[in-house]
Amino acid sequence: MDNSIREQFKKKLRKLQDNPYIESARLHGDLAGCFKIKLRSSGFRLVYQVIDEDIVIWVIAVGKREDSKAYKIASERIVR
Repeated sequence: MDNSIREQFKKKLRKLQDNPYIESARLHGDLAGCFKIKLRSSGFRLVYQVIDEDIVIWVIAVGKREDSKAYKIASERIVR
């Protein structure tokens, strides 16, 4: 992942500091309790989970949209 993609994700993550619970970004099924950030132009997805006690946004996976790679990786890594 190149630097421009990382910077785009950083910018979007900063916007979540006040309210990380974006209903339109809520995931379901194996990833219930997680949310996504989409970079449409590059096709990348980031899956995150919010840990309330510490107000931490935990990035679980980042990957291309193709074959739902980011979601598959996140499903394997998810903390329940």
